[in-house]
Amino acid sequence: MRAISSMATRHVLADLSETATATGLARLDVESVGGVDAADRVASGEVFDLVFLASGTLGRLADAGHVCPATVVPIVLSQVAVAVPSGSGVPAARPDGPAFGSAEELRQALRTATRIGYSTGPSGTALVKMIEDWGLTSEVGDRLVRAQPGIPVAHSLAEGEVDLGFQQLSELVGQPGVRILGVMPEDCAIDTVFAGAVATASASPAQAADVLAFLSSPAVAAIKERHAFGVPAAV
Repeated sequence: MRAISSMATRHVLADLSETATATGLARLDVESVGGVDAADRVASGEVFDLVFLASGTLGRLADAGHVCPATVVPIVLSQVAVAVPSGSGVPAARPDGPAFGSAEELRQALRTATRIGYSTGPSGTALVKMIEDWGLTSEVGDRLVRAQPGIPVAHSLAEGEVDLGFQQLSELVGQPGVRILGVMPEDCAIDTVFAGAVATASASPAQAADVLAFLSSPAVAAIKERHAFGVPAAV
């Protein structure tokens, strides 16, 4: 079976798919690309059995008839984290808690950063909007560096192209040349639910639905947590 996803979930979906196959379910080959590109390919009519994207994007594809609305189900909850290059002099990392104590501390970090890296997709859009809502666009807008589709912010950090980076925690964990400060403060957290759905173009919708049910079941919660994802209750 063929599936498409955004880059944010590529590693966890690989492990989940392998586990599903081991239980006797159909083999699932997941192609992971930039979220915008993935949505465009599904909307253009390219044939997939399953689609895994941010819930808002998947909802729009469902409204347009490209995935079956009744099959949309949450898979993982992703938190946006803050990171710096590993050689940075920023205070010690706090990977199990917030990077800063409050939104005000984060605003100050944005003001002092030389170049600020962020990703394409829903988390990047939310960050830019937050900066606009804070009235900081004129102050830091020319220092914002959006990663190219499919290129992780971690790469920009490791290469010294940015000195402060924002991306899903799962995309930063374990990446070389990167030091995670922690997730965003609670009063300005950016969380994204990634969901899955059966594509209307699927030639095997029943098999696809069986795989999707397994990937969203409590049986694989530990795999999601191992990849730094939470388990969402609902879309």
